[in-house]
Amino acid sequence: MVVSSSNTTTITPQGAPNRRNTELVLLAFAVLVPVFAYANVGLAIDGSLPAGMLGYGLGLGAMALVAHLVVRKFAPYADPILLPIATLLNGLGLVLIWRLDQSKYLARLGQGEGTSNQLMWSCLGIAFFVGVLVLLKDHRILQRYTYISMVVALILLAAPAFFPARAQSFGAKIWIYIGPFSIQPGEFAKIIIAIFFAGYLMVKRDALALASRRFMGLYLPRGRDLGPILAVWALSILILVFETDLGTSLLFFGLFVVMLYVATERTSWIVFGLLMSAAGAAFVASFEPHVQQRITAWLHPMDIFLPEDQRPAGLISDQSAQSLFSFGSGGVLGSGLGQGHSELIGFAAKSDFILATVGEELGLAGMMAVLLLYALLVQRGMRTALAARDPFGKLLAVGLSSAFALQVFIVAGGVMNLIPLTGMTMPFLAQGGSSVITNWSLVAILLKISDTARRPAPAPAPTTDAEPTQVVRL
Repeated sequence: MVVSSSNTTTITPQGAPNRRNTELVLLAFAVLVPVFAYANVGLAIDGSLPAGMLGYGLGLGAMALVAHLVVRKFAPYADPILLPIATLLNGLGLVLIWRLDQSKYLARLGQGEGTSNQLMWSCLGIAFFVGVLVLLKDHRILQRYTYISMVVALILLAAPAFFPARAQSFGAKIWIYIGPFSIQPGEFAKIIIAIFFAGYLMVKRDALALASRRFMGLYLPRGRDLGPILAVWALSILILVFETDLGTSLLFFGLFVVMLYVATERTSWIVFGLLMSAAGAAFVASFEPHVQQRITAWLHPMDIFLPEDQRPAGLISDQSAQSLFSFGSGGVLGSGLGQGHSELIGFAAKSDFILATVGEELGLAGMMAVLLLYALLVQRGMRTALAARDPFGKLLAVGLSSAFALQVFIVAGGVMNLIPLTGMTMPFLAQGGSSVITNWSLVAILLKISDTARRPAPAPAPTTDAEPTQVVRL
């Protein structure tokens, strides 16, 4: 008796494991480290564990778990490092803000309650993170909205100058007030403008890469190819003039130059970008008092302690000097969480100058650890760009990572007195709802691009060979 049977071979896609379990383990550490820091602050301040430590730990753990489950479902092959780093930075930021909330000096300034608001904004940031992962099926869909993104970004950037606001706060008009809440549209604009740059440069990069002549080792672009960079340069100058927002101007222009260089591989664009940014800054500083004050405070931070008749004109704040004192008193290992005096910086201690608290209470070692976390997040974003299979995804990942890196550099450089202060917030660490929501959305888009890049290719269709015959003798 001959019995015929067919043998079916199942072919599964071959590729790297999705690494979600690795992400879960790293998330556990990313939650435990801030909880330990929270306990350390309470013990340093009054010798007992904080009453809200359990609730803080459970809340941060719940946020991390929700984010992990959504990534596991909607981006299973995404990079396993990005989410834990963002969670750790956000958790440390909550601890530092709560530590500064305990300061009686800040309480007298009306700056004593910020932790509950920041926790609320962090939860909203996770909600946006989930929304991006669930609703954005494929990052390439964003390419369809290239020019719509440009219009939306311009509206967001210009809104603070025309939208009714309470006042021009702290020298820069960059907030819109809606009832008790304030929104900083420039934070949202950085993601939208990166989408526009990625879509535009993907189409125009061949034309922008052309060079008419070589001069002193540089390929000089043709005059008509200078149009885009001139337009962006002019727009950044207008932002600086009408809103006196030095940080957004630097971020906006620097992001375009970096993406232009990546798209064209022409060093000449970097040189032109640096020359034009220097020329624009010098031009605005020649007549804008707010920019002049920032430059004066950068060049002469300690002169604020001189008698008034001996101080440089325009030097009215001791924030830069107090920040340098904080870094200096921290030393290598720091004074310990809860045992510093960075609150003397004043109202900006929890926003612009929150890194000063890190430098004083965690020292040089803690500062380097925090900066390495930022560097690692940027590196994983750039690695995602290298792994992306489509040009738009590559440019978008580069743009988002570069925007994040530029903001960290601008804020850290200002706090450390390497460059003039800009008033921007440190991503994830500093108090600010717009910043937290934007940066969680940025991480979500990077995870979506990473998932597409790391996802195994579909298995080839099985070949239709003749079915083998199995002979059974009875």
